Amino acid sequence: MLFDSVGSPLRLGELPVPEPQPGQLLLRVHACGICRTDLHLLDGEVAVSEPPRVFGHQVVATVVADGRRVGVPWLGWTDGTCGQCAAGRENLCEHALFTGADLDGGYAEYMVADERFCLPLPDEAPDAEIAPLLCAGLIGYRALRLAGADAARIGFYGFGSAAHILTQVAIWQGREVYAFTRPGDRRGQDFAREVGASWAGGSDEPAPEPLDAAIIFAPVGELVPAALRAVRPGGTVVCGGIHMSDIPAFGYDLLWGERVVRSVANLTRADGHEFLALATQAGVRTHVTAYPLEAANEALHDLRDGAFVGAAVLVP
Repeated sequence: MLFDSVGSPLRLGELPVPEPQPGQLLLRVHACGICRTDLHLLDGEVAVSEPPRVFGHQVVATVVADGRRVGVPWLGWTDGTCGQCAAGRENLCEHALFTGADLDGGYAEYMVADERFCLPLPDEAPDAEIAPLLCAGLIGYRALRLAGADAARIGFYGFGSAAHILTQVAIWQGREVYAFTRPGDRRGQDFAREVGASWAGGSDEPAPEPLDAAIIFAPVGELVPAALRAVRPGGTVVCGGIHMSDIPAFGYDLLWGERVVRSVANLTRADGHEFLALATQAGVRTHVTAYPLEAANEALHDLRDGAFVGAAVLVP
């Protein structure tokens, strides 16, 4: 499925099987998760380099040469030499390339990927169920770590793919989860409680208890002051998306008390190895809705409209 320009739907096209360059692997795609970042790419809120481009950065595939099962995440290449990489912050590499935005991704039958950024996958989970771990899970896990190991009571604003995975991880870690959905989204709130949230309500409702931290997965700037109101003094609010609408002005009293607002950006390979092992230990199970590859536009439309709970996955 090819992206041509902002505002146009993806189109089904035939491309030759790509030729791997030195250091790359040729992969046969078995599943690719749909991510909200794909909507930001489609809408022009995050740049796409050199269209036509193949989206998809939650890729479960096998290496054509040897049959190994690997996962391909958002971070697709780094230079390894810039100041950020040298400091151990490859997620902030000054020249990074991203799968599905700068490099062709997994909305396809075949793709190539830098071998360094192909993550080995556990054998237990089916392809479609493991795909959402490769972005929703990985970025969510990085956000959870930035929220603080001592955050015993944590709120998730926006209860989609990332939050339903992270709820399971947080509960396994001994935390309490409070889920904030779109106002009136009873189905989403029921799903949050089913996954294990202690409380679920609308984002327009106050938290029933002061939170130690909050993670905002919905790309809605108005949720930042709402989350600040919900966290205790010394608490942290983490913005977990690559794009967010403008944050409205708010009084200093919301930030005062050593509260912290921060963002999370991309991931590192170390995050990938650590989280995938932890997800197996925690027994994480994803709730997925599968679509055939040619129904990518329908899947993106359903994601935009909140037509499913959990995650959506394309299966070639």
